[in-house]
Amino acid sequence: MTARFGMRVSALLVTTAITVGAGAATAFAEPTAPDISQATEQRTLLKGSTTASYYWDDASGRAGDTGLPASGISMRKGLAASPSWPLMTEGYVVYKGKKAPFFVGDRGPGAPSNNGIMLDLDAKTFADLTGGTFNSSTLGVDGNGGQGHIKVQYVITKWGNGVGKKNHPVAFSTGAWGRKDTNPAKPPVDVLAVAAKKKAAEEKKAEAAKVAALKEKAEQVEEPKEAGKAAAIAPASLNTDATAATTAAETTSDTSRTGTALALVGGLAVVGGVGYLGRGRIRRAVRR
Repeated sequence: MTARFGMRVSALLVTTAITVGAGAATAFAEPTAPDISQATEQRTLLKGSTTASYYWDDASGRAGDTGLPASGISMRKGLAASPSWPLMTEGYVVYKGKKAPFFVGDRGPGAPSNNGIMLDLDAKTFADLTGGTFNSSTLGVDGNGGQGHIKVQYVITKWGNGVGKKNHPVAFSTGAWGRKDTNPAKPPVDVLAVAAKKKAAEEKKAEAAKVAALKEKAEQVEEPKEAGKAAAIAPASLNTDATAATTAAETTSDTSRTGTALALVGGLAVVGGVGYLGRGRIRRAVRR
């Protein structure tokens, strides 16, 4: 919280009112807060760890708050302060397995950032992470054992478009919060995503091998079937040839028998003819 952890940088000139002419004030419309409900499911642009504190600036002047946050967006759950990240940067923190989304809507902490406290969470989010409750009267957190600092893992899922360092946070005193960064940190390799992609490729390869094995097995089953069909056709063909050969043999035999019979008949006819022609001679011989 601001009262405990040092001065907070005020940027009210761009978020409250500007005095024009003879003291007339013109108020700016409050910017729209980003929707961070899906922050934990978006692509990781940066991840790291830091010590986080908490605060709640509701412009009431209580508990040392410095007024409206630098972004011009009124204090709310999920609004965090960073000493160097661009305003409207989005991400989430992880503490003891609990995840909490945030967006950078303010600058700070100031002096504590020199000691490694690089993130100021809103008091309600801090209470949720530490098991405490937000006290609307004191703007503090009760029931969490007096914790004011916690070690958190942070993940950035979207960079803000304005000035500020798009990399691991640095102390406010460096002035990085006021410079445009055109060379953001290279997104880290998502180990889980790479592992998931590798697993999917392996599963696809295994499935292809399984399909190929099944196909080969099916082909091996088909080969005996085809061989059986050929074997079944071959005997039938042989039987047909044998039948044809038998028929041919029988036909030849019949022809032979017919020829023999005809030859015999012919022989008998010749003998008979000779006998007939020689009857006279025989008779004459007998008479002599």
